Amino acid sequence: MRENVSIFESDIMLGVNIDHIATLRNARGEGFPSPLYAAQCAYEAGAHSIVCHLREDRRHIKDEDLFNIKRNILCPLNMEMALRDDIIKISFDVKPSKVTIVPERRDEITTEGGLDVEKSYPILKDLVKEYKKNNIEVFLFIEAEKNNIDKSVSLEVDGVEIHTGKYANLIGVEKEKEFLKIKEIASYAHNLGLKVAAGHGLNYQNVIKIASIKEIFELNIGFSIISHSIFVGFEKAIKEMLYLMRIAKNIKNN
Repeated sequence: MRENVSIFESDIMLGVNIDHIATLRNARGEGFPSPLYAAQCAYEAGAHSIVCHLREDRRHIKDEDLFNIKRNILCPLNMEMALRDDIIKISFDVKPSKVTIVPERRDEITTEGGLDVEKSYPILKDLVKEYKKNNIEVFLFIEAEKNNIDKSVSLEVDGVEIHTGKYANLIGVEKEKEFLKIKEIASYAHNLGLKVAAGHGLNYQNVIKIASIKEIFELNIGFSIISHSIFVGFEKAIKEMLYLMRIAKNIKNN
C-alpha cells in the first residue's frame, strides 16, 4: 500500500523515468532489475506518473515492458516516442495515459533537443485527433520557442514538455538567460491554454529553480534519480527529489 507521502507533496507532479533500470537489466541480458518492479516502487515512494521511452533500437525499454507496466501500475503511464509508424501502432495498443512526442536519432546517447514541430506538423495534425479519440493525452517535447507553442496550440495538443537539457548544461550568465527564456515560454504556453511540463538534465542541484516556475505542473526526471539511488536507495532518491520540489513550492508562494 502506498504510504502517506503528504510531507513530500508538491503542487508540481513528478514523473519518474525508469528507462535506465531497463538499461541496467539489458547490460547482462538478465531478467532483473525489473522495470515493472521499479515502476511499482516509484509509485509507492510518491511518484505521480511513470515515464518510459520506447526507442527504435529498444536500447532500454522493450515492448513487453510497456504492456506489463501499463497493466500493473496504479498511476498514469507517460510513453515517450518518436513519430515512427511501428511505435505509433504500439502506442495505440498500449493505450498509455499520455504520449510525449520526441525527436529521436539512433546514434544519439540521449535526446538532444526538442521536436521540430513545424516539420512534424503534417503527421501530427491527424495523429493528435486519433489520440484524442482514444482518450490519450498528447504532449510535444519542445525547445523554449514561441513558434513551437503557436504550432502546438494549432494542433490542439494537451500540453508541451519544455526541454531543459540546455539549461542544465550551461553556467553563469548564460544559464540565467536560458532560465528566463524557459520561464517566459512557460507563461506564454500556459496563457494559451496548454499544460506545461519540463524535463531533461534535471538533477538535485538544478531542479528547484525550474520547479519554482509557477506555470510548470510536472517535471519528468529519470537518470539523476536512478544514479542517486545507487548510493541512497530508490525510494529515498525519489523522496529527496519530491522534497526539493516542495521547497520550490514555497518559493512560488512567497
